[in-house]
Amino acid sequence: MRTTAEILSILNTLRTNGLENEVVEFKEAKRNYDFEKIGKYFSALCNEANLKGKRSSWLVFGIKDSDKSIVNTQFRTNRADLDSLKAEVANHTTGRLTFIEIYEAHTPEGRVVLFEIPAAPKGIPISWKGHYYGRDGEELNALNLEEVERIRNQVRGEDWSSVIVENATIDDLSVKAIATARENFKKKNTHLANEVDQWDNATFLNKAKVCIKGKITRTAILLLGKPESEHFINPATAKISWILRNSDNIEKDYQHFTCPLLLNTDEVYKKIRNLKYRYIADGTLFPDEVDQYDPYIVREGLNNCVAHQDYTLGGKINLVEHEDGKLVFINSGNFIPTSIEDVVISDAPEPTYRNPFLVEAMINLNMIDAIGSGIKRMFNIQRKKFFPLPDYEFVDNKVKLTVTGKVVDIDYARKVAAIKELDLLDIIALDKVSKSKVLNDAEVSRLKSKGLIEGRKPNFHISATVANATGDKADYIKHRGIDDEYCQKIIVDYLKKFKEGKKEDFEKVLFDKLPDVLSLLQKSHKIKNILQKMKREGKIKLGDNRQWILDEI
Repeated sequence: MRTTAEILSILNTLRTNGLENEVVEFKEAKRNYDFEKIGKYFSALCNEANLKGKRSSWLVFGIKDSDKSIVNTQFRTNRADLDSLKAEVANHTTGRLTFIEIYEAHTPEGRVVLFEIPAAPKGIPISWKGHYYGRDGEELNALNLEEVERIRNQVRGEDWSSVIVENATIDDLSVKAIATARENFKKKNTHLANEVDQWDNATFLNKAKVCIKGKITRTAILLLGKPESEHFINPATAKISWILRNSDNIEKDYQHFTCPLLLNTDEVYKKIRNLKYRYIADGTLFPDEVDQYDPYIVREGLNNCVAHQDYTLGGKINLVEHEDGKLVFINSGNFIPTSIEDVVISDAPEPTYRNPFLVEAMINLNMIDAIGSGIKRMFNIQRKKFFPLPDYEFVDNKVKLTVTGKVVDIDYARKVAAIKELDLLDIIALDKVSKSKVLNDAEVSRLKSKGLIEGRKPNFHISATVANATGDKADYIKHRGIDDEYCQKIIVDYLKKFKEGKKEDFEKVLFDKLPDVLSLLQKSHKIKNILQKMKREGKIKLGDNRQWILDEI
């Protein structure tokens, strides 16, 4: 907190320097000022202070820009009302960043309000309501992409999770979380169990690689910090939100959890309504009873979100539970491995991690596997229960994992599983086909070489071989549709009966007979191609009124 004398000196310096620039903005704001503009200036001045290497920037109310004279602002004259602006701004900024301080300077010419705005933290551009702002001289503009990346690149190659939190001490960690961490560490390192009991907390935290030489790291705050210690990693957050939605995707309930995440990931798990699911197993009259969501899958999904979250983006982790039998895990940051298939094939730890220090600590505290087999195990658990395989999506710099807690088609699932020569990669790819997802070139080549799919990219369907093995012949015919020769016969029969016809007439007859995997536009193109082929072969031609007729020459 600066003294009154310091503030008056800063005000005099800002006025004397004259013109506004990227890190100083003057506003008269005689009585009020638009809240949205305050937010945009906050984002812009944060980012510009970072780019200019300044500790902070200034937004000043009560100053005329033209001559820098004081005009006596009446903006929020009640001090409590003025201070409340901190929280109001924080609610819409990256990581809830807000003013360093708001100062009032009372001069002979009148009142001035000075907002000291922090520089955006290293590697973290600050947004206002999801948009990044910057300055071009005095002008307020969107922060351009090059500048956003310049800020983000400040931490490329650094491990965010290993940074020391200078002002934090062991007293900022939860006693209960440390005790649980000890027990988990002993389970992971049984040969050290007796020795661990002799260590004091500082020694244990160093040995578990949560702290560094007795100093508190961001990892320590995330995993073991007291809830009120979250501010130490600001503007990053240590939040997991559980949200319950009904079958219409309407939110019914929610709860937010913060550090210590070592304990609170279990609290999130307890919120999930993990009902029993019953279905008749193959070859028996007695039902199998399983959890909708295997505990391992839920904990692996949550802990992966914690381990691989890009904390520099300031987002939180979401776990959305849908009442119709689906869990969706979402964390910020791109997916570092090249693909899920590569993870399943390698079945080994990743060579690089976004948060290596955090990952190692979570391994030591028995939160995640050290051998990198977690994702493959999730797929196999779902496969053995005949549930749809986990779905991964990588969009908008987020990783989204969907886990379905029910059987979609028990007969199909059983019979696909019964085809002995299918391995997990085949089943993952066939699962994509059943969900109408895009196959990559390697998957197409793999499935076609084994005779498992037919069709043209991107509209593939199961092959006759799979349909015959799974008893899904009707669905095969439905997706394969009728062949071109049969379509030509229908067109010829139509023209024999009605003498002439337009393309639209043939569409009405053929649309419901073409493959369901084709869109209406694709079906229309297919009919057009068949007509052109018949014309080239001399079977039909265009008559005088531009309608198709039989070519009887």
